[in-house]
Amino acid sequence: MQQTKVAVIGSGSWATAIVKILLHNVERVGWWVREEPIALHLKKYRHNPSYLTSVKFDINRLFVSNDVNKVVNEAEIIVFCIPAAFLDVSINGLKKEFLQNKIIISAIKGIVPDTNETISDYFNNKYQVQYKNFAVVSGPSHAEEVAREKLTYLTVASLNQAVARSVSGLFACQFIKTSISDDIIGTEYAPVIKNIIAIASGLCCGLGYGDNFQAVLISNALKEINNLLEVIHPNNRNIKDSVYLGDLLVTCYSEFSRNRKFGQLLAQGYNPKYAQIKMNQVAEGYYATKCIKAITPGHQVKTPIVDAIYNILYQNKRPSDEMRLLENKLS
Repeated sequence: MQQTKVAVIGSGSWATAIVKILLHNVERVGWWVREEPIALHLKKYRHNPSYLTSVKFDINRLFVSNDVNKVVNEAEIIVFCIPAAFLDVSINGLKKEFLQNKIIISAIKGIVPDTNETISDYFNNKYQVQYKNFAVVSGPSHAEEVAREKLTYLTVASLNQAVARSVSGLFACQFIKTSISDDIIGTEYAPVIKNIIAIASGLCCGLGYGDNFQAVLISNALKEINNLLEVIHPNNRNIKDSVYLGDLLVTCYSEFSRNRKFGQLLAQGYNPKYAQIKMNQVAEGYYATKCIKAITPGHQVKTPIVDAIYNILYQNKRPSDEMRLLENKLS
């Protein structure tokens, strides 16, 4: 059991699952929970009252607090697991000096709205976190399956391979297998785009398209993701690796996929705001669509699936009309 001082920032389902993972390897984990009632509930009843409620924790091995500076200051390695759309406001007030010379891990699949920054760029620009101290944890990994200890494969990406190996060791356990990569930009952007694709997948399901069309959608989506990654950051990556293709597949097909569920609700006639209220979860693909659409004009690349979802979410186009138009753009 490692004595490394690790903290998790966030209290959603993925953050809860990550705390569970880390406790297999680390003696004690700091956990920042924004809402004090949730922190108090965790301390008293040993489980998160809002997410993955079946997961019980040894409270003696947790330092739970709603004071982000206190939790971060006591840690050497900090895992951020807050939806990208709310990252900046959630950690507003976090002291910059508490992040210096520490390993910062992003378990966030999104882009910061307004600035359209990746999470690594956000921490570098706002908190002066050096890229060599930054890592991304990604891959096909629904929190619900991790909570049940279903075998899961994660990829840790960092420009610093020593950091990647160290983080990989923190996450590896009997139900988590890890690999390392240096494609930090690819592993940040690919999940952002696949969340948009998952909305399209949910729309198709809700509109009555069958498995045959879904297969065509996903195969075209993989090409779209690869084309975008190659213009944003060319790299000798294998787009068929699980961190890219596997993550795309699980998000588009799984019953646990929030973005797929979001797309299904849109197909039923819900507008984006009420669809997320009904889900009581954040569909990262909603915010990601606007971010990616803002980024792509500077690149000569076709993104028919992203364009269709953008038109539905932000141009008030009817889902059925956009999907019919998309049919003729796929092959």
